[in-house]
Formats: sequence, C-alpha cells, structure tokens
Amino acid sequence: MPTDRRVPFASRLSFGVGQIAEGLKNTAFGLFVLFYYNQVLGLDGALCGLALGIALLFDAVTDPLAGSLSDNWRSRWGRRHPFMVASALPLALAFWALFSPPALSKEGLFVWLLTFAVLTRAAMTLYHVPHMALGAEMTANFEQRTSIVAYRQAFGYVGMGLAGAIGFGYFFADSRGGRLAADAYPPFALVLAIGMVLTIWISAWGTRREIPHLPRPDDAPDGAPATRVLPRLVAETRSAFQNASFRWLFAGVLMIYIMVGVEGALALYMYEFFWDLSGNEILGLYALYPVGLISGAFFTTAIHRRFDKRPALVVGTAGWAVCQLGPVLLRLADAFPENGTIALLVALGSFRVLQGVLVQQAIVSFGSMMADVTDEHELESGKRQEGIFFGAVAFSGKAASGVGSMVAGISLDLIAWPTGALTVPAEAIVRLGIVYGPATAGLAVLSVWCYAHYGLTRERHAAIAAELRGA
Repeated sequence: MPTDRRVPFASRLSFGVGQIAEGLKNTAFGLFVLFYYNQVLGLDGALCGLALGIALLFDAVTDPLAGSLSDNWRSRWGRRHPFMVASALPLALAFWALFSPPALSKEGLFVWLLTFAVLTRAAMTLYHVPHMALGAEMTANFEQRTSIVAYRQAFGYVGMGLAGAIGFGYFFADSRGGRLAADAYPPFALVLAIGMVLTIWISAWGTRREIPHLPRPDDAPDGAPATRVLPRLVAETRSAFQNASFRWLFAGVLMIYIMVGVEGALALYMYEFFWDLSGNEILGLYALYPVGLISGAFFTTAIHRRFDKRPALVVGTAGWAVCQLGPVLLRLADAFPENGTIALLVALGSFRVLQGVLVQQAIVSFGSMMADVTDEHELESGKRQEGIFFGAVAFSGKAASGVGSMVAGISLDLIAWPTGALTVPAEAIVRLGIVYGPATAGLAVLSVWCYAHYGLTRERHAAIAAELRGA
C-alpha cells in the first residue's frame, strides 16, 4: 500500500472527472424521476415510491458484490479499471430508457420504471464502487486523501450543475413547456447519458498510470474469481461490520441519505408549487448549491488540519439540516419574503450557498474518514478491502435514498397531492412544506449522535500508518 505517496495532479484530476457521471445520474434520478412519472405521466405517487423502493433492494447485493469482485480481480488493468470501463455503455442505455417509456398502462408504466431503475442502479454500481475504492487506495497519506476526495466531490457537483443547467436552462425551460413537457425528457436523458460515457472513460484512461502503484490481491488468479463469490461476500461484509468506526459512520450516513432522498424527490415540487419559481429562477437557485459546495471544498483541508475530521463532519451535517429546515419554517411562520419577489430569491439563494459550504465539510470528511477506516481494518485483519467498505457505503446511500424516494412518493398520496395538476390547493402545499422541511431535517439529530461515537483520530491514524509501514 502506497502509504505516503504524493498522487500526481493529472491523476487526481482524471479521478475527479469520473465523478461527473455520478453527478449527472444522481441529479436526474433524484430530482426528475418521481416528478416525471407522477406529475407528468400520471403514475400514482405510491406506485412510483414502490417501484423506486423495490429497486433499492437489488443494491443490497450488487453494491457489496461489486466491491468484493473488484477487491479480488486481477488483470493487467488492475482491480478497478475493468469495471469502470465496462459499466459506461450499459449505464447510458438504461438511463436513457428510464426517461423514454412507450405508451403504457399504469401497470406497464410501473414495470417500466421498476425495470430501468434497477438496471440504472446496477450499472452505476459497477462503476461507482470501484471508482470510490480506487480513490482510497491511491495513497494512505492523511491529507492527500482529503485532497482526492475533494476532487471527486467537486467534480460531482460539476455534474450536478450540468444536469440542472441542461434541464432547467434548455429542455425544461418555460418557453419549451416547462417541467410538464413529456417530450422533453427523452432527449434530456440522451444528452446526460452521452456525458456519463465520456467522463467515465476519460477517468479510466487518465488514471491508468496509477495501476502499477495500486494494491493487488495475492490469492486470486487472473480474471474473475469464479467460485465462492457469495460466501466470500458474506464473510467480507461481516468482517467490515466488525469494525466499530465503520459501524458508526455507516449508521450516521444512512440517516443523511434518507434525508437527501426525500429532499431530492420533492425538490422540484417545492420549486414549482411551494415557492412558485420560474424555470430561470429554478436554474439560478439550483446553480448556487454547487457554488457553495465547491467553495466549501477549499476550506476542508485547512479545517481538518486544525480541528480533525469528525468535528467537520458533525458541523456539516447539522448545518445542512438547519438550512433545509429554516426557509420552510420561516415561511410557515409568515416571516419569509413573499413569492414572486427579488427578496425571496436572495433569501433562498443565501440559504443554498451556505448549505453547500457547510455540507461539503461533511461530505469530504466522510469520504476521507472511510479511507482511514480501511487502514484500521487492514491492521486488524491483514487485508485491504476498500471495495467492500465503499460498496457497503454505496449501498447505504442508494438504499436510503431509495427509501427517501419511496417515502416521498407515499407522502404525496397521503397529503392528497393532485397528480398532473397545474394548480394545487393551499393546504396541500403547506403539507408538502412540512414533509420537505421539519419531518426530513429531524433525521439529522440521529446522524450526529452516531458520528459522535466515531473515535479514529489523526493521532490514532498516524499510529496505524506507522504500524502498516513497519509490517
């Protein structure tokens, strides 16, 4: 393991570019899928939520499986790169099909949504898990890892921004029928799918020079491990959860991802109906969040150097929840600017930028802490298993986000949200705000409580690294 290796800038840049693909997919998946199938195509919210919820069950196997397979794969392209390259085209095709259903009954539409949600998730897993593991194993240097994670997150937000700009700025602009124009969604998905393929392949090609420096499994033949895959997966997953640091991080991020799932699935409803924003206003507001995220990335390394990683994680998590909750509570208390005013846009924009700056501390800290946990696990078990750890985290993110989407879909039916309507009763809008704000942000308390139990400090990691160098 390259414990103190300085990763070249070109490799860090290429690795980061690969996160654009996930930014494109996650933004479109989280922001538009529920709205498209429910509000545009007329599928019941509960059926949308059920389909998205069932899809996440497949991640219970595919995420850890992808991690285990790539941990034990041997080839001249290393452990991670073959999966990164091979996943691109299936991901693009499944994603495009998700937003391109033919004329179907409600039952057929449900099956279509379920099928291509599963395929999109599975294809992303084959890329995302090895890609995250690659970032963790390029170096074990404490601060270099934070830098690598920051590159990955920054480019992820570039992907988020691009998805929003392409969607709200062109395909779903008010002049083209807005967010309710059904024929705008297939070409939108096609453009994003092409972007995913290109950025994945650029990342794989640009990081190929790192392959000689990466760990290789000692006990696997060239090619895929053909036997005992599932038993090994179970054993490796059980081994990962024996690590106390990992258990607390996993539990904490699970709560966060549920919050993010609900927020993402209902965000477009809030923009459209609660805040009554135009397409250009949504685009401007949406673009401010990545600005905050990217700005926050520049402070993270210095904060880690001064305060360590756990405080940054806790503050970032709590800050996200406060910024999520604040505008809704203020509006419900009649203490927020009125819709249709410049003051409203300024207030919402300020909250979005601040939320991005704060949550970036949590995001980068979490990724860097996960890489540290793999070192602790190696010292305890004698095995490098970045894939299984990041596979479990990827599952937690997608599963909990899927739970969030399912909760959001069911909530729309519970609050009697009128499917396909251009105007919505005021009481339904108030109930939407309660679900989106107070009900969602409350999960942050549980997340912070879990993070408070994480005990892998800078000093402890330095001791671990020293022992690994001497092993």
